[in-house]
Order: sequence, then structure tokens, then C-alpha cells
Amino acid sequence: MIQIITTRRLRDQETEMGRLRAALVSMTEARDAVRRAEGMASDAVMRAEYNVEKLTAQLDAAQVAQAETDVQYAGLHAVIRQVTAERDDARAEAAAALAEVEEARAQVLLDAEDRVALRALLRIAKKGADPLSTVFALFESGRLHSVHLSRDDAHAAAEARGAAPGGWVPGTECSVPMEDVAWRVEPLPLSPRK
Repeated sequence: MIQIITTRRLRDQETEMGRLRAALVSMTEARDAVRRAEGMASDAVMRAEYNVEKLTAQLDAAQVAQAETDVQYAGLHAVIRQVTAERDDARAEAAAALAEVEEARAQVLLDAEDRVALRALLRIAKKGADPLSTVFALFESGRLHSVHLSRDDAHAAAEARGAAPGGWVPGTECSVPMEDVAWRVEPLPLSPRK
């Protein structure tokens, strides 16, 4: 009976040893798996740290580039404001110059009209035929505008320049100062009064 117990025990122990060996193999495999997992985790951590450093460097470079872009953007805005102001000044100067040219052109036309009237007067005077005793001066706001052979010609010239048609008051009968009247016709005698 001792032998049976010992054999049984021996078998039990061998079974237990087999189980323990299997457990040891299993634990060894688990340990190796854990070591492999640790190695993989360590590699993953190193890659993550490398990626963090790389991304941090890229972020720093992007921030520097953004700061440079902001400076350039502010500079461009200043240039745009300056160019816009210069353009507006140039437009104002061009408008003023155009107004001066138009005023000069109008004065040239008035001077040409005066020369035509004076030439007509000279022709009449040179011919000696029916010399004029009076011409009619057209004044605009007190300034001589032109000289005409007749009052009707003076009225027509004023109306062509924007004066209201009709309603003319003879200059000698008007009590308003000459500079306060938009358009006025005054007779001017050519021969000295006796």
C-alpha cells in the first residue's frame, strides 16, 4: 500500500510538476511578451518624443514665419495707405488743373470774342462809313466780359453763357452796384462827349 500511495503521489507530483512546468513556460512566454511589449512601448515613446520635438520645432518656425508675415502685412498696409493718399492728392491736383484749364479756355474764348468785336469796330472806323458812336459792354459780376455792336448782341452773348432770357434792365436805370448783378449791359460811347 505504501507503494501505491507513493506511486500515486509520484504521479500526482509529476502531474503537478508538469502543470508547474507548463505554468513556468507560460509565465516565461508572458514575461517575454511583456518584455517585447515594453520594448515596443519604449520604441513608441521614443518615436512620440521625436515627433513632439519635430512638431515643436515646426510650431516655433511657424510662429516666427507668422510674426514676419504680420510685419510684412503691416508694411503693405502702410504702403497701400500712402499710395491711396498720393492717388487722392494726384486726383485733386488733376481736378484743380482741369478747372484751371477750363477757366483759361473760357477766358481765351472771351478774349477772342472781344478781339472779334474790336476788329469789327476798327473795320468800321477804317472804312469811315457810318462810324459807331456807341458799343455795348457786357459785364459779368462787375467784370468786363465782352464788347458788342448792339444791345441785342450783348444780351444774346449773356444768354448763351447762362443768363436768364428776357427781363433785362438798362444799366443806367439799375440802382444795384455793378458787382452785385450777374449780367449787365452798359453802353459805352466811342466819341468824346461835347
